[in-house]
Amino acid sequence: MVAGGHAGPRKDAVAGAASGAHGPIGDDDRLAFERLLVDLLVTFGDVAPGEIVGAIERSLARLGAFLGFDRAAYAEFLPDGSIGILCSTANPGLEAVPVGPFTLVLPWWRGELEAGRIVARSNQPFDLPPEAVAEAAYVTAVGMKAHLGIPIVVNGRTVAMVGFDAHAAGRPWPDDLVVRLKLVGEMFAQALARSRAEARLAAALVEIRGLKERLEAENAALRQAVSTGPRPVLSTRSARFEEVLGEVRQVAPTSTTVLLLGETGTGKEVIASLIHGMSARAQRTLVKVNCAALPAPLVEAELFGREKGAYTGALARQMGRFEVADGSTIFLDEIGDLPLELQTKLLRVLQSGELERVGSTRTIRVDARIIAATHRDLAAAVEAGTFREDLYYRLNVFPVVLPALRERPEDIPTLAWAFVKEFTESMGKPVEQIAPDSMAAMQGYRWPGNVRELRNSIERAMILARGPVLHVPLARAPAMRPPEPATTREPAVEATLRDAERAHILRALEDSGWRIRGAGGAAARLDIKPTTLEARMVRLGIRRIDSNRS
Repeated sequence: MVAGGHAGPRKDAVAGAASGAHGPIGDDDRLAFERLLVDLLVTFGDVAPGEIVGAIERSLARLGAFLGFDRAAYAEFLPDGSIGILCSTANPGLEAVPVGPFTLVLPWWRGELEAGRIVARSNQPFDLPPEAVAEAAYVTAVGMKAHLGIPIVVNGRTVAMVGFDAHAAGRPWPDDLVVRLKLVGEMFAQALARSRAEARLAAALVEIRGLKERLEAENAALRQAVSTGPRPVLSTRSARFEEVLGEVRQVAPTSTTVLLLGETGTGKEVIASLIHGMSARAQRTLVKVNCAALPAPLVEAELFGREKGAYTGALARQMGRFEVADGSTIFLDEIGDLPLELQTKLLRVLQSGELERVGSTRTIRVDARIIAATHRDLAAAVEAGTFREDLYYRLNVFPVVLPALRERPEDIPTLAWAFVKEFTESMGKPVEQIAPDSMAAMQGYRWPGNVRELRNSIERAMILARGPVLHVPLARAPAMRPPEPATTREPAVEATLRDAERAHILRALEDSGWRIRGAGGAAARLDIKPTTLEARMVRLGIRRIDSNRS
């Protein structure tokens, strides 16, 4: 807005008569001016924090219109020594002081204001002191006849100034007018300080709320990590697995993306925990996400978060797993099952560390190290068009291939005893020995479910144990066979293993009433994915009619 450009009788009365040149100010004019000041005071009592600058500009325009000023401005003296014009107004035909950094070099004027002295000049340039050379040149160039600069001093330092100019003619600055305008300037400064304090408080509350949400999410992730999954068993006698641990020790201290590859149950989650625990991010909770376990409609919200009302039932804002993992590590298990439409968003996080919550357009930056894992052949998925090639290469920076348990039979005794110790503590059943025939059978078995299947077998055996010697009941455990020499397997042995796997799957199908999916289904009993079970049924030629033969 600009100051009014008409010098009516009221302005003459207030500006001229108040100086004593034409007698005392009239009661009507004084009352009108006091009403204006009260109105401004009420306005600043109700104005919203984000509208303070606009309210100051409108107030300057109203004062200019009432008192006959040609230009008005509010400036701040910043801690770095610069001056910034916050807002300004001018009559039509005059150029307002540009908002932003004040670049004019006016040393005398600035020195007076910084010293807390009011600058009041009524007949410029003639009433300027001799040292105000730059000021005299400036007011002559712009045609400024009178100027009033009022400093706003807080704790002994000038923090702002409110200035008024007259260009049409010189004018006096009576003391009572200066006093009232100084009060107006102080009101502006207080309103700005209050607005900024409220903004800082609001920002702090947002930060605290974000930290609270993150802490709650981390605690939930930590509780889940504590309550689920076996304890890590990392001692090994296998040269192949020792190579894996060597790779882990090399990559852990970096922030490089790691891709863990291997069959189901080979311990990818344990290795991810080990990498995180050996990294500089270990003080934060490892955030784990099973991409295959999340319902398809909720995968995006779970990973990237969602705003209130983003979809039906979204009653509150939710932080995504990537936000929770900011400054930490996120483990994306079964990354090969991530829907194709979300792979683009994941690629963006990998490339730039940026994401948006569902239902929001605000970009959020995160610093999360990514460890991904899958039992699928991602290269084949790329060829089939079910996995993005660019995402594959982003993930495949440092691949670590975990060997199957059948490739490290020398570790079976160590793993078995670790699981025995775990279940001894939880079940209160002391075991002194694993039956030699059971140990031999476990070392000879191919373990299609790998370490997870071994753990399940030990758990079943511990439940049924009645003494200090642990026997794995062959009727309920996966079929086993004696250890074989390191020579080519005989076809008869391979047939026995195929029959054992077939019988094991048939038994699970019968126990579940031939229901494959869902809680209590055969896939859940076997601890494998339903699609994996269906593929094995096709490979082994299992049909419903076969239940009558076994």
